[in-house]
Amino acid sequence: MKSLGETVLFRFQLFLFAAMLGGISASFAYAQAWPPAPYVPDAPKPQPKTEPVTLRETPKNILYDQGAIWSSPVRIREDDLRFLVPLGLATTVAIASDHQAMSEVVSRDPDFNHKNVQVSNALTGGLLGAPALLFGIGQFGGNPHARETGILAGEAVVNGLAVEQGIKLMTWRERPSVDNAKGKFWQSSAGVDSSFPSSHSLLVWSSAAVLAEEYPSWWMQTGLYTLATGVSLTRVLGQQHFPSDVLVGSAFGWMVGHYVYKKHHHWRSDNR
Repeated sequence: MKSLGETVLFRFQLFLFAAMLGGISASFAYAQAWPPAPYVPDAPKPQPKTEPVTLRETPKNILYDQGAIWSSPVRIREDDLRFLVPLGLATTVAIASDHQAMSEVVSRDPDFNHKNVQVSNALTGGLLGAPALLFGIGQFGGNPHARETGILAGEAVVNGLAVEQGIKLMTWRERPSVDNAKGKFWQSSAGVDSSFPSSHSLLVWSSAAVLAEEYPSWWMQTGLYTLATGVSLTRVLGQQHFPSDVLVGSAFGWMVGHYVYKKHHHWRSDNR
């Protein structure tokens, strides 16, 4: 039987999680349109962005981004329901079927699981290494577009890491390998190794979203999102995460990357 303190903590975490799940989605939906909506207090007027993105401003941008992300519940609008309702319904269905999926559908063959984990790690390394590579190309090769892409993709990954860690500390979900894949939430034993959301999924989708926005050709977007989807899929096939973990991780990662791009990108083709 839970103590009064555990019960209060459970309800507080549940409230924070519900507010975060709806609020973050709403804030990124709002942020997709630049300039900022007029109802935002003291919203700046749009200014033409001709100066390059710099590393110096990145720490300040990350702090502002985090403030906007975690305070987003106060800015939920009716239009945001277009994003909140489908995501909420999909997440609910996924959580309800997680146990069956991991115990009856996904193979538990150790060799199969291990190979999928290796694939997910390799794909993750590529998508997280791309920002550093592009920054180097831009910095030392005189390519401002590649330099901006590297900086903003890296910024998105840092923002995604902060979001992912915050959610994990709120949810304390057990991994599929624990207790016959029941996937129980708010188990203090899960700690910082909480399963929800998938770290790999959230971080690679954060990076992929910026890369796809900066290089929006159909083949680049298809390739990047296919690689990111591969990471999410193999995290499940490797018995590392539940389907709902990668669903939420992928969705939030995409929204983080899209937000960072829309908020901070400067480069345009006519700047060359």
